[in-house]
Amino acid sequence: MALFQSSTRTIPDAPGVPCHIAIIMDGNGRWAKQRFLPRVAGHQRGVETVRDVVGACRELGIAYLTLFAFSSENWRRPAEEVSFLMQLFLKMLEREVARLHDNNIRLKIIGDRRHFDDKLNGRIAEAEQLTANNTSLTLTVAANYGGRWDIMQAVQAMLRARPELAANFGEAELEPYLSMHYAPEPDLFIRTGGEQRISNFLLWQMAYTELYFTDTLWPAFNREALQAAIRSYQTRERRFGRTSEQLRGEQLQNEQVQGTKDR
Repeated sequence: MALFQSSTRTIPDAPGVPCHIAIIMDGNGRWAKQRFLPRVAGHQRGVETVRDVVGACRELGIAYLTLFAFSSENWRRPAEEVSFLMQLFLKMLEREVARLHDNNIRLKIIGDRRHFDDKLNGRIAEAEQLTANNTSLTLTVAANYGGRWDIMQAVQAMLRARPELAANFGEAELEPYLSMHYAPEPDLFIRTGGEQRISNFLLWQMAYTELYFTDTLWPAFNREALQAAIRSYQTRERRFGRTSEQLRGEQLQNEQVQGTKDR
């Protein structure tokens, strides 16, 4: 059974402050190019931005932060850049996990790990185990992840566990096998770098997520930029298929109920 509400089967809560933010961290290479630096310098600076944004989310009371670090399509990049990104991921795990643990942050890694070497997979397992019981923020890093892969692997895992569902299953049966079954659907999606697409990221989970695109390159994205995205989210009317009139009627009814309780 799913732990959280599905936006297509129920009407989820629409918190004023997002419970779950998902981010595509785009623009590292362009940031470096603008400064006549190698692309890898942009990736290194991007790690510092991750540290700042994780800290800001924790301070703001964001419960879940999901970062798209490496897509299943990023293997198409130059081999030397892919190799550097894998080494950077390993170094991040080695250097940052203790800091995350000290700040009561749980780390989860989602994606197809079969392409990672034994050393990297070992560090991932150690990091997840160390931080498993932390509660202030769940930081998920999507690495060698794709939304279509996620759905396909979920179907395969479900049928292995429950072959009797092969002839008939629905969303409720599939959801526990998705990579992010432990988290609510994202309230807010942010993409930096000026591109306006979701690039095979959390295709199932973002059915009713509010989308925010910014020209700011990821290494330049800071707490103020994050707060600007949240302010934009707070102006949205999250109807989940309903009309504006229905939403206002429900809000009025809730206010009347609360007023009765306060008397």
